[in-house]
Amino acid sequence: MVHTKMLGFLCIIIFFQACTSRPTENTEDIAVPAENPEQVRSEALKRLLEVFGIDGPPHSLHHAKQPPQYMIDLYNTVADANGVTKDPDLLEGNTVRSFFDKVHSDQMYFLFNLSTVTKSEKILTAELHLFKLKPRPTEHAYFTRHHYCQISVYLVMDKHKMQLPQGRKLLSSKLVPIHSSGWEVFSITQAVRAWNDESHNHGILVTVRNLAGGHADTNIIRFASGKDHHESKHPMLVLFTDDGRRGVVSLGNQPGGHQLAIPNEPNAPAPNRTRMTRALQEDGHLPCQRHPLYVDFEEIGWSGWIISPRGYNAYHCKGSCPFPLGQNMRPTNHATVQSIINALKLTQGVYSPCCVPDKLFSINLLYFDDDENVVLKQYDDMVAGTCGCH
Repeated sequence: MVHTKMLGFLCIIIFFQACTSRPTENTEDIAVPAENPEQVRSEALKRLLEVFGIDGPPHSLHHAKQPPQYMIDLYNTVADANGVTKDPDLLEGNTVRSFFDKVHSDQMYFLFNLSTVTKSEKILTAELHLFKLKPRPTEHAYFTRHHYCQISVYLVMDKHKMQLPQGRKLLSSKLVPIHSSGWEVFSITQAVRAWNDESHNHGILVTVRNLAGGHADTNIIRFASGKDHHESKHPMLVLFTDDGRRGVVSLGNQPGGHQLAIPNEPNAPAPNRTRMTRALQEDGHLPCQRHPLYVDFEEIGWSGWIISPRGYNAYHCKGSCPFPLGQNMRPTNHATVQSIINALKLTQGVYSPCCVPDKLFSINLLYFDDDENVVLKQYDDMVAGTCGCH
């Protein structure tokens, strides 16, 4: 029963994606589903992955692994409980990736594997996140003399000479209070852009010195490492990119556009159309309205790698667009003319306008990729906000 329900849902998803206009009589362009249910399911899941721009679900995941709190907080900032974008201007680009250090060195040397970043992604911003631990003072006089330390971040040019000036390049440097604890963020965009080929990626080196230029006491100035501390404090690279995917009519793409509240009710009929609407309902033909279409990631077997949301309501548009079209049907001028031509039978083969989404909203997914990195991705045109006759 569950399998049949899931198969039906996946077919609806394909139908919803494809039917943005009335089909023609040319049956050569109509894809006929295979008779084998497993083949239909496989093709449907493949098409759904293409919509989300993902090659395939991760092959294996360490289920005890927790996503970084930074990524969870970022997701909650840009998306509501259903994953719908709160404001399209909040996120830089449409993809945010987090990477953990692969070296776990005793030195402040970090290496991040960026192989999951596609060649089509434009690097916008790259940040190194380091967690500064509370100091363990050994000499009270040190705190009396010094209140700040200088943290410098270098792009490693040659890992065999990274302690020498010719083996590294300064990226960022700032003063940090010795008494402070918490996350410190450094821009390393220049480094990540230089890693256009994985063979050029020799890592990042961080040095800590006191204001006199000497090496800082490691008992006082400490940063969490991937080797000795909880994963919630591990060094992390956060990468903001844009993969070039853009919708055509979503609100997020309109200049100065801001996310509007999605209405919970279908378009209400105008008073002068009440009689016609009642007649349509009696005939079993409802006017153009928005109806629920819930995408349940657990039902289609994706809950193991999608962190948030657990599913979302895509909605779909269904109903008739009878002549004459009122403003409650949100018709375009073209739809109004088409409705008139259809009603007058002036031209053969002209159908009445279609009930389709006329306002689309974006959603956000927070998920694990195949390398167990956490990715936040924004997808345009995923939720039907309102319906109209077009």
